[in-house]
Amino acid sequence: MTKISAIKGDITSQVADAIVNNASPTLLGGGGVDGAIHEAAGPALLEECRSLQGCRTGEAKITRGYNLPAKYVIHTVGPVYGRENGIEAELLTNSYHNSLRLAKDHNVKTIAFPSIATGIYGYPVEEAAQIAIKAVREFTGLHDSFDEIIFVLYTDYDFKVYEEELKKQGI
Repeated sequence: MTKISAIKGDITSQVADAIVNNASPTLLGGGGVDGAIHEAAGPALLEECRSLQGCRTGEAKITRGYNLPAKYVIHTVGPVYGRENGIEAELLTNSYHNSLRLAKDHNVKTIAFPSIATGIYGYPVEEAAQIAIKAVREFTGLHDSFDEIIFVLYTDYDFKVYEEELKKQGI
């Protein structure tokens, strides 16, 4: 059975098989989590990302981790809140499911997620946490291939919200 938890921390320092990048559609870096991951991984990550030709909202692509402690980086593009014609929750769920599918395909046993789409994309943290945890539970209910999935939250507030949502969902 997969252990699911939340911690407060910096996703770039997580020792896991894979970390998830809350990426921009170009996959070429940016601000927030995306910029921090690119900076910590080094220039080789940018070079590999250039070869992937971007990523659509809700989809995911995988690269090596380079200078990160993680072997892989899974890049997913979350929805911009209020700008996806009412299907934001579906697209956010897809970001988690597609990231987990790629991880499973690459034999990843431990994976760390940020709070996808809650930064500049404006997704309310409370809604995003509920969707994220539900999506992870759905996937792990069908595929028992992970040892541990960790939500790594950068702020005290986000950590508290995820911790409370984990309790609400019985985790």
